[in-house]
Amino acid sequence: MTRDLGRALAAEALGTALLLAVVIGSGIMGERLAGGNVAIALLANAIATGCGLTVLIAVLGPVSGAHFNPVVTLSMAALGELPWRRVLPYVAVQILFAIAGVAAAHLMFGEPLFTFSSKDRTGVPLLWSEFVATFGLLLVIWGCVRQDLAATAPLVGGYITAAYWFTASTSFANPAVTIARCLSDTFAGIRPDAVPGFIVAQLLGAAAATGLAAWLFRKRQLRGTMGG
Repeated sequence: MTRDLGRALAAEALGTALLLAVVIGSGIMGERLAGGNVAIALLANAIATGCGLTVLIAVLGPVSGAHFNPVVTLSMAALGELPWRRVLPYVAVQILFAIAGVAAAHLMFGEPLFTFSSKDRTGVPLLWSEFVATFGLLLVIWGCVRQDLAATAPLVGGYITAAYWFTASTSFANPAVTIARCLSDTFAGIRPDAVPGFIVAQLLGAAAATGLAAWLFRKRQLRGTMGG
């Protein structure tokens, strides 16, 4: 493992773990303080997640590209922004440390380390929501990457905050996040049997956005490969 790859994987691990700690922790806090008002709990969860993601992308982006998401990593490799040899290590640490982030949040709030979620998120509308959410996320990311937009972090964070509200699924848009959230029987959880459908929808949404982005956004002159 090269030093640059090691640092990139460490950034992906830290970023993904902290992202899940934000998602799960803010969901628990929001639900506890909202007094049964689900809208307030969701608002708190959405704002915290969007803000947390913005900060993590800004800080860790220069080290690894701040993917924190297997479909982002696959999309970057498909369009030549990341060497294919880095895909498996990136995805592995994203999934493993997403799970670690759930454990970290549970420990902060006195919850069991891992508990399978009982929250039902099945049905065609939610699967379509995951397709749309992931499609939009990848389109925003590629618009930023190909056009060298300086505001990548707030744009991605802002999109995720909005997608919590305009999608019926509350925009997981990330297979690692989806897997990890099935291990949390809290506000942000997802029942394990819903996970495969979500992941398929996310992969399809990412593939569609990647294909469109390759045509829609003009390829920039690469100054170096994203992710180190």
